Amino acid sequence: MAEEYLAAVLVRGLLGSRRDTRDTLFMLRLRRKHACVIVPASPARRGMLMKCKDYITYGQVSKATIDELKKARKPVHDEDGTLVFSLAPPKGGFERKGIKKPFTQGGALGYRGKMDALIKKML
Repeated sequence: MAEEYLAAVLVRGLLGSRRDTRDTLFMLRLRRKHACVIVPASPARRGMLMKCKDYITYGQVSKATIDELKKARKPVHDEDGTLVFSLAPPKGGFERKGIKKPFTQGGALGYRGKMDALIKKML
């Protein structure tokens, strides 16, 4: 079975965020807006992503998109297998309702399933 990877992109800035949320984002290496991390899927990582759902968007990412990211941007490798990328704002913007609403309500935050389309817009 192929290993599953999750991608997370920091959509909102950290100003005014709670300390525990900010600490979790720092542990995920999400420190600047439009930063993207690729992490192996595990229950611990999913819990960390759910804790920060009001500041990030996340979901599964395909191996082809990860390879495309590596070609377009220079990754920063961490000791635990995390890849960190600095991306541009998405061409055409985020979803219609902006960065303060969850993805299920037409916004950009939280779990979105597949991240491939958003990452390609941000390359």
